Amino acid sequence: MASVTCFEDLDIWKQAREMCKRVYEITNHTVFANDYRFCSQIRASSGSIMDNIAEGFEREGNKEFVNFLFIAKGSCGELRSQLIRANDCNYITEDEYNKLKDDALKISSGISSLIKYLKNSDLKGTKYKQ
Repeated sequence: MASVTCFEDLDIWKQAREMCKRVYEITNHTVFANDYRFCSQIRASSGSIMDNIAEGFEREGNKEFVNFLFIAKGSCGELRSQLIRANDCNYITEDEYNKLKDDALKISSGISSLIKYLKNSDLKGTKYKQ
């Protein structure tokens, strides 16, 4: 694994950031933007992915980081469910849905891989260094 000194170095955080930007772009369309509650929900879940990765990293302990990664993974699942709903409501096209779903699955898989890595690591986190 490459040296990571801040959460902005993490590929999964970068991918989650791009996903969040795309969600904001699609929710700016008039038909989607007029569904205020749903628009707010899907924006919040996409932001929650990147935010929980960042917050967990900043806790500087692997156990806490893993807990926040599980929350981020849950938000990723929530986002995928909301993408299905957006597609069902014709707020996004089938192509938009498929691209976003595939990207969300990739992020979820990356989060799972990082969780597995951290759980199997002897490192406890920077706050435990002496």
